[in-house]
Amino acid sequence: LRLGKRRGLNRDNVLDLSIIVMITSIIGARLLYVLFHLSEFEGRWLYTFIPIQPDGRVGLSGLIFLGGFMGAVAASVLYIRWRKMPMLKTTDSAMPALALGIFFGRIGCLLNGCCFGQVCELPWAVNYPLNSAAYHILNGMAAHPTQLYESGYGLTIFIVLMLMERKGTWEGQLTGWFLVLYGISRFTIDFWRYYEEQMFLFAGLEFNQIVSFVMFITGIYILFKLKPGGSTGSSSLTT
Repeated sequence: LRLGKRRGLNRDNVLDLSIIVMITSIIGARLLYVLFHLSEFEGRWLYTFIPIQPDGRVGLSGLIFLGGFMGAVAASVLYIRWRKMPMLKTTDSAMPALALGIFFGRIGCLLNGCCFGQVCELPWAVNYPLNSAAYHILNGMAAHPTQLYESGYGLTIFIVLMLMERKGTWEGQLTGWFLVLYGISRFTIDFWRYYEEQMFLFAGLEFNQIVSFVMFITGIYILFKLKPGGSTGSSSLTT
């Protein structure tokens, strides 16, 4: 809201967009998880989005962040175009908050015991409780605290973007740098994360790494092609 106000965005539109992002990110994160874990939901498709599970557990166990990101982006683009909001001004306003959300969200992942890393013997390796899924999957062995790695880069990206904001930016700069920094960070850290076999698509890379690479390329395009005075001209920044 604060960054949007600085860019002249309508407050009500920003609030509406925030709600849309929260809802569609959950839907996208859940759908992508289900897509890669169809066997878990066979015969109980209704529980894809019903928060009370057959065994009495409450909540949606199984979400993929980048599925949520893609779902929120798709819905946001439609809303932004409908409301005729300036695309890059809007995304620039959102990216620092998204980075800060990653910082807090991944701490939640650590406390929840999800998104854990591969087995390692480093001094900062994490042991999970006896009754946790991570304990059984890793056979009780310690693992990389990949949640904290991701939380750390979320905070780092937030600080970098806010420092840029203080110095003044051109339209799309924060968006481009978020995509580049997140793409590099997530692609790298995922080499240490534990993933089920079905998540790996080709060349030893899993789905999230492929999406991260696409995000990186998109960020590079924004930074080098849409920069004022670049080959495409500054007028394309408002489309």
